[in-house]
Amino acid sequence: MNYYKHHVFFCLNQRDDGGPCCCDRGAGELFEYAKSQAKELGLHGKGKSRINRAGCLDRCSEGPVVVVYPEAVWYTYMDKHDIDEIIESHLKNGKVVERLKI
Repeated sequence: MNYYKHHVFFCLNQRDDGGPCCCDRGAGELFEYAKSQAKELGLHGKGKSRINRAGCLDRCSEGPVVVVYPEAVWYTYMDKHDIDEIIESHLKNGKVVERLKI
């Protein structure tokens, strides 16, 4: 058994060269939002979900990006509504959000 049912990694990379990066597209704020929502909904912790920061996930042109393991599903997102949908559908109900999938 895995320690977490879902392990979620948010790319929070900031590029020094001015190239596209997830942090320039609001990843930091939405990472914090996702963590607070998961906790509020009781989805955070051992046997449930863990939401972590990640460095560059090397998909900058598709960003911002988040990847959910163990399924290895990659998502892009734009706002809190998208984050809510990923949490509700994937983390809570185990269903991939096809419209956000990369």
